[in-house]
Amino acid sequence: MPFILKPIVLYVVAIILLRITGRRSLAQMTIAQTVMVISIGAIIVEPFADKDVAKTIIAASIYILLLLIFEYLEFHFHGFEKLAVGKEVIIIKDGNFVPENLKKLKITKTEIMTRVRQEGIPNLNYIEKGTLEPNGQFGFILKRGAEPIRVQDIEYIVNSILLEKHLIDKPIDLVEELKKQHL
Repeated sequence: MPFILKPIVLYVVAIILLRITGRRSLAQMTIAQTVMVISIGAIIVEPFADKDVAKTIIAASIYILLLLIFEYLEFHFHGFEKLAVGKEVIIIKDGNFVPENLKKLKITKTEIMTRVRQEGIPNLNYIEKGTLEPNGQFGFILKRGAEPIRVQDIEYIVNSILLEKHLIDKPIDLVEELKKQHL
C-alpha cells in the first residue's frame, strides 16, 4: 500500500472500530475500554514507527488533516455527522429505562443511576427524557415541576406579588440584595 494511503486507511478504520465499541467519553470508560482505545492508537501509529522522522511527521500531519476534514464534514453535512459521530439515544423515557437501548449501548442501570445521582436528581420519576449523547455524556430533561427554581423565577414571583400589592415601587434585584446583606 502506498505510504500516503496508509494513514488514511488506518484513520478511517480506527474511527469505525471506535464507533462499534460505543460512545462513552474517556472519563466514563472502564479500565478495559481505556486500554482498548490506547491500544488502537498504538496499533495505528505502529506502522509509522520507523527511524524515518520525515515519514513520521508526514503521517502525523495526515492524521491531523483527516481530523480537520472529519470535523468540517460533520459540521457541514448532517448525514456525515450521524454516520461518523452518531446521534443521541434515549435511555430514560417518562421516568422509566428503555431496556432495548440500554442493551444496544451496553450500559447498565447502575451506571445511569450513578450519573442521575451525580446530577442531584433524587429518582427516575423526575426525568421526562434521559439520553446518552454522541460525545458519551448523559443528558436529562426534567419533568414539569421537577426543575430547580432559579433566581429569575423567584424574582418574577416576588416582584409580581409585591408590585401588584403596591408594597414596592420598583422590582427587586435579589442577587444585588443578597450581596448587600453579606457585606
